[in-house]
This record gives sequence, structure tokens and C-alpha cells, in this order.
Amino acid sequence: MRYLFAAAALTLAAPAAADHHMPAGHGAHSPSHHALMMALASENRSEDRARDQYRHPAETLAFFEVEPAMTVVDYMPSSGWYTRVLVPYLGSEGRYMGVNPDASTANRQSFIDYVAKMTPEFTEQSKGWALKGAPVSVMNSDAITEDMAGTVDRVLVFREMHNLLRNGIMHQELTRLRGLLKPDGKLGIVQHRARDDATGEYTDGSKGYLRQKDVIGLVEAHGFELVGMSDINANAADPANHELGVWEMPPVWGSKREELKNLGESDRMTLLFRKR
Repeated sequence: MRYLFAAAALTLAAPAAADHHMPAGHGAHSPSHHALMMALASENRSEDRARDQYRHPAETLAFFEVEPAMTVVDYMPSSGWYTRVLVPYLGSEGRYMGVNPDASTANRQSFIDYVAKMTPEFTEQSKGWALKGAPVSVMNSDAITEDMAGTVDRVLVFREMHNLLRNGIMHQELTRLRGLLKPDGKLGIVQHRARDDATGEYTDGSKGYLRQKDVIGLVEAHGFELVGMSDINANAADPANHELGVWEMPPVWGSKREELKNLGESDRMTLLFRKR
């Protein structure tokens, strides 16, 4: 079956497929749940909330076992959609790190040019969000120093694995991110999900969709162990076979195909790995 959990022997408390229950420690009366609800209600998110029904930030961060006071890497934070949740949620005792890739070895000039603008633009934009909570630092991965090794609790990668694959920098970036994690640190991934029988040409990253089995295999090959899978961000209505890729789906809705307009966002895998 396409949507299965990790083996029963795993001890991670995770939502059952297609249910959005919180893991242990994130119940409705827990301090973590209260802090997360407060972060989601922040006035800085007034324009973000329309996407909550598709991205399920409360359930996703609970599944990834993100807690206040943690040090968390948000990889390729882009427009800051998760930044505006994580900074207030982690609180003053936590730390938020926005890490962008080192594109110097990428195989596409357009991506090299794009990454060159990411960190300065994000840094400038974030000044206008007036976020209160965790200290914020932003850098490219080539600026990671030796003293940062083993200092991070969680690395979160939201809908960016296809960019690592198609630009030829996955090994470089996953290796650096793994180095940041503590011995018991975890990597959480949300990624557009291709059909199991999708061709290699369709799942080379250029369409945005990747097969779940491929993502698991690639990540495990870089020193991680899969400890949980969830359908929190699944969308069975997405056929995941668009000629122009995931960008035909909302919120981009690039091709303006009416049959896709009200389907929500892409079908997505939600995976949790432990550093090994």
C-alpha cells in the first residue's frame, strides 16, 4: 500500500494514517500544544492561515516532535510561511536557523542565481514581520562552522527535496544538515508525492513530485533511519501527473486549469527520520 506507517516495532508515537491526532506530549492540554496554538494565532500569520487547511502546521510540527526551546533548522525557508510559526513557538529559549543551500556546485545557472538572492532577501523581509520568540539566524550551508556540529534538535525540509535532486546538490546538503544534528536529532520532510508507478523522467525533480520510496531511500543512504510516516498532508484528489508539474496545483495554479482550482494543494508525504 502507498500510505503505510513504519514498522510496529518503532516506538515513535505518530498519528494513524488519515487521522490528525497529536502525538504524546502534544495533547490539547499540554504546554506544547498551547504554545503552538498561540503561535498559529499570531497576527503575523493573518495572510498565512488560508493555507493551514492544506499544510496542517499544528499536526505536522507535532508529528516532527518539535518542542519549545529547541534549536530548529528551517531549510530553504523561502517566503517564511513556517518561520512565522516556528519563531514564536520555539520561544526565547529556542533558536531558529534559516539555512539556504550552497549553490556553488549546482548544475543549473538559474538555481545558482536564485540562491544568490535567497538569504539577503529573506533577512530583509523578516525584519518587517516583527516576530517575537526565538533568536533568528540565516545563512547558506557553506557558512556552517565546525562548532555548530551536533547542536541542532530538528532539521525541517518543507517541499524542497526536488530542488536538491534536480540541481545536483542533495549529497552535499544532506551531509551538511546531518552534521548539524545532535546524536538524537531528527529530520522532518514534507514533499510533493508522485505516484508509485511514475517514471524516472517525471520524478527527476523537474516536476516537483518525487516517489516516496525514492525519498526514503535517498535520505537513508545519507545516514538517517526512517522512524515514522504520516498522511497528515496527503491529498488523494491530486492526480500528481501534471504535464507542467506541481506548479499546476494551487497555490501557484500556473496553468489555470479549472479542474484543479478547488482541489487544494498537492498530495504530500510526511516523513520523520532519526540521525544514525
